[in-house]
Order: sequence, then structure tokens, then C-alpha cells
Amino acid sequence: MFKKTNKSMTNQMDPCKEFVPVKSIIDNEHFRTLYLLIKERKPKTVFHRTPDYQQTGFTLQDMLLPGEDGEQIEPIYQDSSQFTLTNVRAGQADGGLSLSVQPASAEVQGTVFIYKGCSIKVQKKAISLESLEALKGKRKINMDHSFIKQLRRTDIELYVVTEILESSEEAEYKKSTKAGGGFMAKCYARASAQATREKIQGIVIPKGCTLAFRILQLCLRDGAWDLEYFWEEAKDRQGYVDEGSSTEELKIVKTEVENCCQIFSELSPELLLIILNTIKAVMRDKNLLQELSQKLSEVPEQNDGYELKTESPDLQALFSTLQHSPRDRLLQLAEGITYVLDALHELLEDQLLLLLESLERKIVSQQLKLVERLLKHDLKYEMQLLHEDAKLLSFSQEEDRRLSIALVELSRVVLQEDGSAVPRDQPFEAMAALFVALYTLNILSGSK
Repeated sequence: MFKKTNKSMTNQMDPCKEFVPVKSIIDNEHFRTLYLLIKERKPKTVFHRTPDYQQTGFTLQDMLLPGEDGEQIEPIYQDSSQFTLTNVRAGQADGGLSLSVQPASAEVQGTVFIYKGCSIKVQKKAISLESLEALKGKRKINMDHSFIKQLRRTDIELYVVTEILESSEEAEYKKSTKAGGGFMAKCYARASAQATREKIQGIVIPKGCTLAFRILQLCLRDGAWDLEYFWEEAKDRQGYVDEGSSTEELKIVKTEVENCCQIFSELSPELLLIILNTIKAVMRDKNLLQELSQKLSEVPEQNDGYELKTESPDLQALFSTLQHSPRDRLLQLAEGITYVLDALHELLEDQLLLLLESLERKIVSQQLKLVERLLKHDLKYEMQLLHEDAKLLSFSQEEDRRLSIALVELSRVVLQEDGSAVPRDQPFEAMAALFVALYTLNILSGSK
């Protein structure tokens, strides 16, 4: 919950995306100024184009040899600015859920109340780059430090946090959703065996919590160290397909998903069904999704004797099949399934429930065509009108049409009755993740 909320808030504060949002509130203190980070080796994808950074637990101060007079790094901050960000949405519909962004709206049958709100005061803190430049000539890196010794045996890049956005007061974020009587209630019922479900989620963001950070690459050369002000990662942060046309973007999306999911087209119907049932199970349970992602991510690093174990009966069939697969096939399956799980991680919980309902209603292939057509447009600019054929929304059942409209809206593209669409909050990555999920479910379910 913190990850998606913080990412949304950071994008509002920093539309140029120069700051990296902190993913976990538990680790926020490890992303403060002067802390050292390494870039995770997880490959970029079309739905997650910016790299993730992993905390090391060390600061630049920890890595430096003492100065001649025992001086320490003084945290000299630039003038910090404070501002308040408010994000509140509340609404109730008797007989319908209204998912609306002017000038378009769509209604979904059911009784739904939604409240989302967060008002947070944020301040920016930055280390003076002049002080860091002056420090380079006075303090050397301790090359005998165990962390530095291990780092030099790898090709891992090291970064130092130079600027952060942090909360200056405690803030609380709440989300409450109550649904009953419509297809959202049916989705909840399939997931939890309840005809009506009310979800109340909340998170307290403490004072002094790091919300986002900026970094510079740290280069080490035999005790000396330097800061890279111009580095290739600047391109990466702008996006995987930043300057390409919409046609090129769609081509990249399709090429990536076809390559990553190619292994599925080679599998027997029996194995496809096992994978599909596992995917459906983890879509209902985020903890199960996390467990499967973690176990499969470890497979490439393990030897042939590695045993996949789980306490969950929903994962046992897949794990048993993988365990008895040849090593090369195991690696291909683990890579393909992990790619799909990463896409599911980018979707909202309600989207996962809608996708499960779409599978039951056998409309996944039509939804895939709809999302593919939307990805042909340039989705970088908000509130522009994208013209499409109204036939894209011509589902055989009215409920199928409404379900599909809601599914797409949760990826931040608002559909209108005439087939046109309005993007909001730069939805390309969210739509790409939805495309990957639909593409995979379409293959696994044998849809045409």
C-alpha cells in the first residue's frame, strides 16, 4: 500500500521523475542523505522502466578513513523548502460505482463507497555538493573495509544519496471500499467467499520518513573517490521508450512480452493448466504472490540440488512440476513466470479481481485487443482525447463492457461510450502491465 501511494505522491511532487520513490516504509531510514545504495540487478521491463535501488546499511562516512584531525562529515544542507500535498477522493453511489475523470465517466453496478485521502507536509533536504567536492581531497576510501573488498570483486555500481524528500509531520492515509450487488461484489465473493466485502486499509507515515531520493554514482579508484554528475542512468530514469513514437512503443511492448512468454507456447495443455491455476491463486492472495516471486527469483542462483518447498497447497502442483523439469527448462519457466508475476505486482488488487472475473466470462482475448489498440496512442500526455472505434467496446453482454471499462480505468485511461479515451497520470507503464497480464492469461487459458 505504501509503495503505490508513495509513488503516486512522488509523481505529483516531481513530474519530471528526478526523484526515486522509496518502496518500503520499513527501510525508509536507509535512504537518507549520504547513505550508500546499489542498483538491483532486476532487468528493466516495459511496465517497470526505472531501476530499483537496494540499501546497503552503510553511509559514505562509514567508508572513509579518518581525517588528519579526526574530522567528521558535517551534514551541510542546502535551504530546504516545505510544501503540502493533499490527495483526497470520496464518493458513494447507490446502485453504481462511478469511476470518472472529466470529460468521461463509466458506471459499474453495485453499492460502493470509496474514500482515499492523504494530506502530507513534505520538506526537501540536500547535501551541499560543494562540501562533498571539498571532502574528496581530504578523506580517502578505506579499501580494507569488508564491504569495499566484496564490492570490488563484482561489477555492482555504488551510489550515494545527495537529496531527499521527507515528511515533516506525521500523516495518515486511508482507503475504504464497500461493494455489494454488482460484479465487483461477485469478484470479491470469488476471492473470499463473501457476497459483500468491506475493505478498510490505512497506513501512518511518520514524521521524518524518507519518501523519495536523488543519487549520484560514486566511483572508487585505489582509495580516491569521485562523483559522476553525468551518467547513463539518467537516460534510464526517463523511460524505456522515452522518445519513441507510439507505434514503436507498442512494438517494444509486444516484442518483450512475446520473448518473455515464448516458453508458454511450447507447453502441454496439462502444464498450462497447472500454471494458470497457480497464477489465479496468487492473484487472489498477495502474500502468495510474494512467496512465489521470491522462490522463483532464487532458482537461477541455486544448484541442481535446490528443492522448491512451500506450505501452500496452491503452489505445490507447480513446484512439483518444476522440481522434475530439466535444468534448462526450469530456468526458462522460472524466468517466464517471474516476468508475469512482476506485471501482476504493478496492478491494483481490484484489477486482479476483475481479471479473474474476465477469465470466468471468457472475455480476456477481447480485452487484450482493446488494450493493444490503446497502446497504439501516445499516453504521455494527460487529458488528451484519443479517438478509437466504438466497436472496441462492443461486448456481447453489458456487464462485460462495464467490467472492461473499469479494468482499463484502473490503469488510468478513461473510456467513453464512443470508444474514445482520456489518459491521466502518464498511464503507459500501467497499461503495459495490464497488457502483459491479459496476454499471459490469454495464452494460459487457451483463448482465441
